[in-house]
Amino acid sequence: MPRKKYPANVVGPQIRKARKKLGMTQEQFAARCQLAGLDISRSTLGQIEARLRYVSDEELIVLASLLGVSADHLYPGELTRRLRGKTLKPRREKSR
Repeated sequence: MPRKKYPANVVGPQIRKARKKLGMTQEQFAARCQLAGLDISRSTLGQIEARLRYVSDEELIVLASLLGVSADHLYPGELTRRLRGKTLKPRREKSR
């Protein structure tokens, strides 16, 4: 189901760039996904690329594999640069 307010994923634009770099249309790439066992239509792929649809972990791995890149490569550069080297601290639970 498409989201209305906020982007549903951060990888959509990178999926589009990688697909276009391979010279594939959405229809061709969706067909390749179908052959790999990932049930994605052309319109679903369009929603992913437009950041309107969530991408599951499994879908991300398959999409990256079919595009010939690592899953990490599909995350935007500014996000990876911002988080690189940062150690996230676990939240403390409040005392009762």
